[in-house]
Amino acid sequence: MDGSLTDTYVAAIQHDLVELPADATLVGVVRRPTSWFHATVDENHPELGPPTDLLEAMRDAEEELKLCGLCAEGAHNAAWDDVGFGERYRDYLERSDDARDSLAALEDRLAAGESLAIVCYENTEKKRCHRTILRERLASLR
Repeated sequence: MDGSLTDTYVAAIQHDLVELPADATLVGVVRRPTSWFHATVDENHPELGPPTDLLEAMRDAEEELKLCGLCAEGAHNAAWDDVGFGERYRDYLERSDDARDSLAALEDRLAAGESLAIVCYENTEKKRCHRTILRERLASLR
Protein backbone atom coordinates (compact mmCIF):
# COMPACT_ATOMS: atom_id res chain seq x y z
CA MET A 1 0.00 0.00 0.00
CA ASP A 2 1.44 3.36 -1.02
CA GLY A 3 1.77 6.16 1.50
CA SER A 4 0.11 9.51 1.00
CA LEU A 5 1.94 12.43 -0.58
CA THR A 6 1.19 16.08 0.09
CA ASP A 7 3.04 19.37 0.26
CA THR A 8 2.87 22.59 2.23
CA TYR A 9 4.94 25.52 3.41
CA VAL A 10 6.62 25.88 6.78
CA ALA A 11 4.57 28.86 8.04
CA ALA A 12 1.35 26.90 7.43
CA ILE A 13 2.66 24.17 9.74
CA GLN A 14 3.89 26.62 12.37
CA HIS A 15 0.56 28.48 12.47
CA ASP A 16 -1.73 25.42 12.13
CA LEU A 17 -3.05 26.57 8.74
CA VAL A 18 -2.84 23.11 7.18
CA GLU A 19 -4.08 19.66 8.09
CA LEU A 20 -1.58 16.93 7.32
CA PRO A 21 -1.88 13.20 7.87
CA ALA A 22 -0.94 12.54 11.50
CA ASP A 23 1.68 10.00 10.47
CA ALA A 24 3.25 12.10 7.70
CA THR A 25 7.00 12.61 7.78
CA LEU A 26 7.73 16.30 7.16
CA VAL A 27 10.41 16.35 4.46
CA GLY A 28 12.12 19.68 3.91
CA VAL A 29 13.40 20.42 0.40
CA VAL A 30 15.35 23.59 1.10
CA ARG A 31 18.89 24.28 -0.10
CA ARG A 32 19.83 26.52 2.87
CA PRO A 33 17.42 25.91 5.75
CA THR A 34 17.29 28.14 8.80
CA SER A 35 17.38 26.74 12.34
CA TRP A 36 13.64 27.39 12.73
CA PHE A 37 12.99 25.48 9.50
CA HIS A 38 14.97 22.51 10.85
CA ALA A 39 12.94 22.72 14.07
CA THR A 40 9.69 22.33 12.10
CA VAL A 41 10.51 19.47 9.71
CA ASP A 42 11.57 15.90 10.50
CA GLU A 43 14.37 15.92 7.90
CA ASN A 44 15.68 18.08 5.08
CA HIS A 45 16.96 17.10 1.63
CA PRO A 46 18.97 20.12 0.41
CA GLU A 47 19.78 18.31 -2.84
CA LEU A 48 16.10 18.70 -3.77
CA GLY A 49 16.21 22.45 -3.31
CA PRO A 50 16.78 24.47 -6.47
CA PRO A 51 20.49 24.83 -7.32
CA THR A 52 22.20 28.02 -6.19
CA ASP A 53 22.61 29.46 -9.70
CA LEU A 54 18.88 29.08 -10.37
CA LEU A 55 17.97 30.64 -7.02
CA GLU A 56 20.27 33.58 -7.77
CA ALA A 57 18.82 34.06 -11.27
CA MET A 58 15.35 33.98 -9.79
CA ARG A 59 16.24 36.49 -7.06
CA ASP A 60 17.86 38.90 -9.54
CA ALA A 61 14.92 38.75 -11.97
CA GLU A 62 12.45 39.18 -9.12
CA GLU A 63 14.24 42.27 -7.79
CA GLU A 64 14.34 43.83 -11.25
CA LEU A 65 10.61 43.24 -11.69
CA LYS A 66 9.87 44.79 -8.30
CA LEU A 67 11.77 47.89 -9.40
CA CYS A 68 9.45 48.01 -12.41
CA GLY A 69 6.49 48.23 -10.04
CA LEU A 70 5.28 44.65 -9.66
CA CYS A 71 4.16 43.49 -6.22
CA ALA A 72 6.23 40.78 -4.50
CA GLU A 73 4.00 37.90 -5.64
CA GLY A 74 3.66 39.27 -9.17
CA ALA A 75 7.41 39.78 -9.46
CA HIS A 76 8.07 36.26 -8.16
CA ASN A 77 5.69 34.63 -10.61
CA ALA A 78 6.86 36.71 -13.57
CA ALA A 79 10.51 35.97 -12.70
CA TRP A 80 9.65 32.25 -12.64
CA ASP A 81 8.66 32.50 -16.31
CA ASP A 82 11.48 34.88 -17.26
CA VAL A 83 14.25 32.57 -16.00
CA GLY A 84 12.53 29.37 -17.17
CA PHE A 85 12.49 28.14 -13.59
CA GLY A 86 10.27 25.08 -14.09
CA GLU A 87 12.22 23.72 -17.04
CA ARG A 88 15.60 24.45 -15.45
CA TYR A 89 14.59 22.84 -12.17
CA ARG A 90 13.24 19.72 -13.91
CA ASP A 91 16.51 19.52 -15.85
CA TYR A 92 18.46 19.79 -12.60
CA LEU A 93 16.45 16.90 -11.11
CA GLU A 94 17.39 14.77 -14.14
CA ARG A 95 21.09 15.70 -14.21
CA SER A 96 21.98 15.72 -10.51
CA ASP A 97 22.96 12.32 -9.15
CA ASP A 98 22.21 13.48 -5.59
CA ALA A 99 18.74 14.74 -6.54
CA ARG A 100 17.95 11.52 -8.44
CA ASP A 101 19.11 9.41 -5.49
CA SER A 102 17.03 11.43 -3.07
CA LEU A 103 13.93 11.20 -5.29
CA ALA A 104 14.40 7.43 -5.59
CA ALA A 105 14.68 7.10 -1.80
CA LEU A 106 11.49 9.11 -1.28
CA GLU A 107 9.72 7.05 -3.94
CA ASP A 108 10.76 3.85 -2.15
CA ARG A 109 9.47 5.18 1.16
CA LEU A 110 6.11 6.07 -0.41
CA ALA A 111 5.90 2.63 -2.02
CA ALA A 112 6.58 1.07 1.39
CA GLY A 113 3.56 2.90 2.82
CA GLU A 114 5.17 5.91 4.47
CA SER A 115 3.23 9.17 4.21
CA LEU A 116 5.30 12.19 3.23
CA ALA A 117 4.66 15.93 3.28
CA ILE A 118 7.10 17.97 1.20
CA VAL A 119 7.89 21.30 2.87
CA CYS A 120 9.64 24.53 1.87
CA TYR A 121 9.17 28.27 2.44
CA GLU A 122 6.85 29.42 -0.37
CA ASN A 123 3.12 29.90 0.12
CA THR A 124 1.83 28.42 -3.13
CA GLU A 125 -1.51 30.17 -2.78
CA LYS A 126 0.37 33.28 -3.97
CA LYS A 127 3.69 32.12 -5.46
CA ARG A 128 4.88 29.35 -7.74
CA CYS A 129 7.24 26.88 -6.08
CA HIS A 130 9.64 24.02 -6.83
CA ARG A 131 7.83 21.94 -4.21
CA THR A 132 4.85 21.45 -6.53
CA ILE A 133 7.19 20.18 -9.26
CA LEU A 134 8.65 17.67 -6.78
CA ARG A 135 5.18 16.51 -5.70
CA GLU A 136 4.13 16.06 -9.34
CA ARG A 137 7.34 14.20 -10.09
CA LEU A 138 6.94 11.81 -7.16
CA ALA A 139 3.27 11.28 -7.97
CA SER A 140 4.09 10.47 -11.60
CA LEU A 141 6.54 7.77 -10.53
CA ARG A 142 3.92 5.89 -8.50
